[in-house]
Amino acid sequence: MAVRYDKLFHLLIDRKISNIELTRMAGFSGNIMTRLKRNQYISLDSVEKICRVLDCGVDDILEFIDEEIKE
Repeated sequence: MAVRYDKLFHLLIDRKISNIELTRMAGFSGNIMTRLKRNQYISLDSVEKICRVLDCGVDDILEFIDEEIKE
C-alpha cells in the first residue's frame, strides 16, 4: 500500500491556505511538506497535527492506493 495526499492539497486550495501557512500552523518543518508533495511517508504525529489545524479527519487529507496502480 502507498499513500497519496492529493486530497490534502485540494483542501488547502479550497480553504485558500498556502503550503507555508500549513507548515507554520501545524508546527512542522518544510521537510514534511516536501514529503507530502512526493507522496512519501510522514509520521502519524504529523498527520494528527494537520487534521487538528484543518479540523478534518484523516480520510479528508489522504488515501491509500495499491502500489501497482501508483502513478
